[in-house]
Amino acid sequence: MKARSVDKIFLSILVILSIVGLFVFTSASLGILTDSVGQFQKTIFKQVSIFILGWIALFVAIGINYKKWDKPSKYIYIVSIIITLLVFVPGVGMSAKGAKSWIDLGFTTFQPTELLKLGFVFLYASYLASVKDKIKTFKYGALPSLIILAVPVAVLLMQNDMGSTLSPIAAGIAMFLVAGGKKRYIASFILIAVIMVAVTAYLSPHAMARIKTFIDPSQNLLGSGYHLNQSLIAVGSGQIFGRGLGQSIQKFTFLPEATGDSIFPVASEEFGFIGSTCIVLLFLAFGLRGYKIAEAVHDIFGRMIVVGFITLAFSQSFINIGTMLGIVPMTGVPLIFLSLGGSALLFSLFEMGIVLNVSRLQSR
Repeated sequence: MKARSVDKIFLSILVILSIVGLFVFTSASLGILTDSVGQFQKTIFKQVSIFILGWIALFVAIGINYKKWDKPSKYIYIVSIIITLLVFVPGVGMSAKGAKSWIDLGFTTFQPTELLKLGFVFLYASYLASVKDKIKTFKYGALPSLIILAVPVAVLLMQNDMGSTLSPIAAGIAMFLVAGGKKRYIASFILIAVIMVAVTAYLSPHAMARIKTFIDPSQNLLGSGYHLNQSLIAVGSGQIFGRGLGQSIQKFTFLPEATGDSIFPVASEEFGFIGSTCIVLLFLAFGLRGYKIAEAVHDIFGRMIVVGFITLAFSQSFINIGTMLGIVPMTGVPLIFLSLGGSALLFSLFEMGIVLNVSRLQSR
């Protein structure tokens, strides 16, 4: 197999997103200065450190032949589920924002959800490569696909982390379709997912409050509707050209999670409609170029992991933006490459390194 250079356009998009992300994140972090200068410095140091580690992981992944992930995929999947289940162990798991999704490592926290998503994509890509055209049948296509996807989704719903379930569902459906699965089975996948999410929401007061806020954002403006309304104020305040870099008002005490889930409203307030549209277009270019790489790959396993990883990041980014604009119920997922979120950023960059390795070895 003759190795070529990586897809330079895709790599350039990643570099631009990372640079924009660091600028926006630094600006959003200024809101922390109202509480503590030390905390501001700690936050910036942590994010920069994760970016550096993430890019090191990306270049390491570029150098590993993606086919080496095929054989151990089932073990990675099993280990990822076991580690994710550790969040339910007293003294190990941590709760935040209504979800029990973190592991306390003492010196830092780790969100095993990201490892679970990676394990799912590896295993499902391996399975799709093994069944090939049999994916069109119910026995080898729809049924095993449903089982493989249902396990991580069920684990995430047990954590009351409904937001994190959406991106693996989107990735699973995209991989199934690209592999040649019949479209009529997709409706069944979506229906089962909706039922699982609906039952979880019904049993969770926190999730139900978010859904009610999505239906009527004006209700309980100082309670469950506060976050969305402050987000919309920030977006609207930016108008066409924005207040300017560092000039956001909402990030100072008003907007919850200004460096996390709410970083897009901060960017919208500072750069306006023009700037926020450019960010959206960057993510759109990221997704389209990623799928272009997948289209050029003739190896099934390589194509599937590209589709899976790109869909994970692409869907999560637009889910985040959608929640901040009131298009999607509040989910609590970060905006990839921009938000504070060590586990998500680190794993996303590592996965993009695998995508670039596929482009290097399999592009036509």
